[in-house]
Amino acid sequence: MAVTTDQTLVIAVSSRALFDLENVNRIYNENGLRAFADHHRENEPVPLAPGPAFPLIRGMLALNASAPDGPPIAEVVLVSGQHPDTSLRVLKSITHYGLQIVRFAFTGGSPVVPYLQGFHTDLFLSRSGGDVQAAVDRGMAAARMYDMPPGYVPDDGQIRIALDGDSVIFSEESEAFDKAHGLAAFRANEAAKANVPLPAGPMGKLLLTLHRVQEQLPGAVRLALVTARNAPAHERVLRTLRAWGVSIDEAFFLGGIPKAAFLAAFRPQLFLDDQDCHLAPASQFVPCAQVPYPSGSPLAAPQPAG
Repeated sequence: MAVTTDQTLVIAVSSRALFDLENVNRIYNENGLRAFADHHRENEPVPLAPGPAFPLIRGMLALNASAPDGPPIAEVVLVSGQHPDTSLRVLKSITHYGLQIVRFAFTGGSPVVPYLQGFHTDLFLSRSGGDVQAAVDRGMAAARMYDMPPGYVPDDGQIRIALDGDSVIFSEESEAFDKAHGLAAFRANEAAKANVPLPAGPMGKLLLTLHRVQEQLPGAVRLALVTARNAPAHERVLRTLRAWGVSIDEAFFLGGIPKAAFLAAFRPQLFLDDQDCHLAPASQFVPCAQVPYPSGSPLAAPQPAG
């Protein structure tokens, strides 16, 4: 019988996002495949340290214990460009931490993105900017993880996710208008269109799926909007969410105030934003991931790596 995931949030995560493989990846880059493979085999019994996506993944999988008789709330698929022969350390680390991950793809150096649709992926998290860009260009929700913040301790009793608005929850339409016409014109335009819902962006469907999880498990997931918008550009956002039937738990319209302090107070397992100028400071406090613009977007100028 075919397995369906229609009622399940499916997160595909790379091995480098789930576990701290940066030193091992450096061995590959500096010494080649043979040294990389030898290192993995020699250290198979040694569990890998958690990576930046680990707190979110562990928390999402824990939700399944609250719905033992129905379809799982969340499923996590591990995808990796590693060769299957070098995968055992990653798999043993999954077992070590008790993560209920049962589906894997090890592509032996081939691109992983073409396989994501086969898993019905709702969100792809990776350390590879190239893989994330390829996924976004295929119309998928994907984000590039930053380093794990030093000393970060998640609230394991609740999933907390923070999202930017324009170019993340919503389309890049308003942000492009701002870039083309300036802040004053942007605010006037948004006030004039206060009753016109914003188009969905790359994480719009994900927000709806997370809201469905909230309805299934009240109190298990808390969502925050953290945006550089302020009055009078706030009303269109709130009316759009109302039109979508989504109730955000917390909303911060900061008007250019740095986001990092608010995120440090909210303590999410994941913050999604499109701009490095917000992500780099926040990544010192909470796990962060950048949502890139599609390659054909007028906003797709290169940004500094974070």
